[in-house]
Amino acid sequence: MTIPTEPVGSVPRSAELQAGMQAHAEGSMSAEALEELFDAAVSDTVARFEATGSPVVTDGEQTKSSFATYPLEGLTTLAPDGVEIPFEDGHTRQLPVITAGPFEYQNFAGSYVERTRKFTDRPVKQAVISASAMSLLYPAAGLDGYSPEQFHDDLIDQAAADIRSCLDAGADSVQVDFTEGRLALKLDPSGGLLQQFIDLNNEVFARFTDEELERIGVHTCPGGDHDSTHSADIDYAELIPKLLTLNAGRFFMQMASEADPGRSLGVVAEHLQPHQRVYVGVIDVCNEQVESAQTVCDRVLAAAEQIPVGQLGTTDDCGYSPFSDDVATSRDTAFAKISARVHGTQMAADKLGI
Repeated sequence: MTIPTEPVGSVPRSAELQAGMQAHAEGSMSAEALEELFDAAVSDTVARFEATGSPVVTDGEQTKSSFATYPLEGLTTLAPDGVEIPFEDGHTRQLPVITAGPFEYQNFAGSYVERTRKFTDRPVKQAVISASAMSLLYPAAGLDGYSPEQFHDDLIDQAAADIRSCLDAGADSVQVDFTEGRLALKLDPSGGLLQQFIDLNNEVFARFTDEELERIGVHTCPGGDHDSTHSADIDYAELIPKLLTLNAGRFFMQMASEADPGRSLGVVAEHLQPHQRVYVGVIDVCNEQVESAQTVCDRVLAAAEQIPVGQLGTTDDCGYSPFSDDVATSRDTAFAKISARVHGTQMAADKLGI
C-alpha cells in the first residue's frame, strides 16, 4: 500500500482460549493441551488478519496474559501491591512490584514471533512492553541488597534483549508499547516523570543501529481496557513534543477517539522529525460501532492535510484486548474494524493519487 497501515497488536481471545488459559492456571489443563490451543488461536488470528488484506500481521497477543506483564510470567520474586492504575469507568489495574534482584525477564517476545511465523509469509510485527513501564516494578521504599542503580542497569539490558529477540526471530518490525506516557503527566503534571520515562527508553534505543531503529516504533494512547481509558483527560499537546524526542523511526498514535484530532495533528506536524513516520489512529477501539471505509478515508485525508504523506501511515488507536480478560469487543467486531482501516486507507491513497 502507498500509505502503510498496521495493527497495534492485540485482538480479543476466543471464549475457548480464555477458558483454556484459566483451566491451565488452575491446574486442570496440561501445558501440552494449552500449547495446542495457542497454536490454533494464533493460526486463526493470522488467517483473519490476512483475510482483511492487512499487509502486516501480528499474533493478536493471543498467548500473553497481558501486554504489560508477559516478561514476568514465572517470576517468583513478585508482590501484588504495585502501582494502581484507575480507569475512567471505575475499574483499576494493578502492577506487581519486585521483592528481590536481579531483575530478569522470564519470557522474551521473540518467542511469539517464532510461533506466528509458522502460520504466515507476510511481514510480522511484534509488540513489546517499554522499559519505562517496567521501571514501575521497583518499590518506592527500595530493596535491601538491590539498589535502584542495579535495577536500572538490569532493566535496560533486559528491555533491549526483548527487542533484540524479536528482530533475531525475524520480526519485520517491533513496537514498544508506551501507554504510560500520557499517564505520566497525570501522575506528575510537572513533566519530570515523563522525561524520566523518555530517557529510559532512549537508553534502550541507543543499543540499536540507525537501520534497526527504522524498524522500531512506539505506540501511545490514553490506555484502553474494557472500552475505558486512564488518561484521556490529559491534554495530548503536553505529551506529543516529548514523545517525538524518542529515538525511534515509527510512532503509532491514538487519534480517532481524540476530542480535537485536528489540533493534536497540528502539534505532531510541528514536532515530527524528517526520519520519523507517524501512524495515525483511524479506528476508535473503545467504540463498538464499526467504522465504514469512507469514515476511515475521511480521517486519513484530514491527517494528510497536516502530515506529509511520505511520513504518514494508519493504525488502530490501541489494541482491542491488551489484557486477556478484556471481552468488551468481539473478535468479529475487531476484524471488521481492521478491514475498514485497510480498505479506507487504500481509498484515501487513491484519492490522493499516490
